[in-house]
Amino acid sequence: MIGIIDYNAGNITSVEHALRSLKIDFIRSKNPTDLENCNKLIFPGVGDADYAMDQLKKTGFDTFMKKWIAENKPLMGICLGSQIIFDWSEEGNTDCLGLIQGKIKHFYTINPELKAQEIKVPQIGWNNLTYQNGDCPILRGLNPNADFYFVHSYVICPQDESVIKAYADYGIKVPAVIQKGNLYACQFHPEKSGQEGLKILSNFCRK
Repeated sequence: MIGIIDYNAGNITSVEHALRSLKIDFIRSKNPTDLENCNKLIFPGVGDADYAMDQLKKTGFDTFMKKWIAENKPLMGICLGSQIIFDWSEEGNTDCLGLIQGKIKHFYTINPELKAQEIKVPQIGWNNLTYQNGDCPILRGLNPNADFYFVHSYVICPQDESVIKAYADYGIKVPAVIQKGNLYACQFHPEKSGQEGLKILSNFCRK
């Protein structure tokens, strides 16, 4: 059974639709105890890092996810959920979950020249991926030229770059797929990325 973490900050409905289309059983809950017997978790998210962390603390999902990862159980973060698994976000100067070491920074913080180059932020739209650092189970079987749908203003900056399994080019190299053990993250929205995005979700849920 797949558990979907509902912490009042997630783009959850589209994830539910995607899993239904794949005929994957899931449960969605605002209560961590409801998800204890799931074998995998999906951690979606849109919005602000500081609000999201506040909601995670109020619901107890912050402690729940830390325990989940300490037990080496599979979890996939999506969009904001791919960011606040790291230590800290520049958005709201927010201390995050710390499941992977690294920071989240605004595009213009990483490279102020992007503004002069008229690189629009947030990145909104379709972009393709460049794969690196070996095999990643959730990326198996993808069309190497596939595009995926991005919406974000902040960028993942892992301390250990070997966790980056794919990146997108948007004025800078944007880490797009992260893996550390059984912890996965997609900066883009696989649930909004057509058949190739559905394949990523299927790979995670069924691997």
